Amino acid sequence: MRGFSICNLRLVFNLKSQILTIIMNEDLRFPIGKFDADFEVTAELRNTFVQTISDLPVKLATAIEGLNDEQLDTEYRPDGWTVRQVVHHIADSHLNSYCRYKLALTEEVPTIRPYFEDRWAELSDSKMPVEVSMKIIDGIHSRWANLLNSMSDVDFKRKLKHPESGEWTLEKMLGLYDWHSKHHTAHITDLRERKSW
Repeated sequence: MRGFSICNLRLVFNLKSQILTIIMNEDLRFPIGKFDADFEVTAELRNTFVQTISDLPVKLATAIEGLNDEQLDTEYRPDGWTVRQVVHHIADSHLNSYCRYKLALTEEVPTIRPYFEDRWAELSDSKMPVEVSMKIIDGIHSRWANLLNSMSDVDFKRKLKHPESGEWTLEKMLGLYDWHSKHHTAHITDLRERKSW
């Protein structure tokens, strides 16, 4: 290997390590893959989405069951949120989504207000016991599932407008929150599997 020094080998090794870290972090960031809005909603698929919304409180409670404070304060990936922040984020996000559904059902294509979820995750209430947000999630999902089960096909076609991503039908938003529920639950269950908790 004439002209190929130890310094060059270290550089190649470091570069491979950095690429591997990026790939692993991307996988850890999206354990079930990224959301893909390119799907046709059928009645059967919609029922599956509604069931996910209904089931999330139990599935999330199972995912965090028995975790101590040190485990709850563990990042699910390097430079990611802690398990505690993920639980509080789900409460914040799904509370917002529930309100957005009610706006879209009672107004004509309302423009919703986005928020900085990363900043919300740094506020002091995101360090509270997870049980506080689990109660919110349980209540919101009970009401949300009830609302979803009362909606007609026409209701699911109603729209809202997000200032950054444009118009969404409520059935497409339901697909997003089906994914969101599974996505964040998988952050926790995958961490537990990797750590053998």
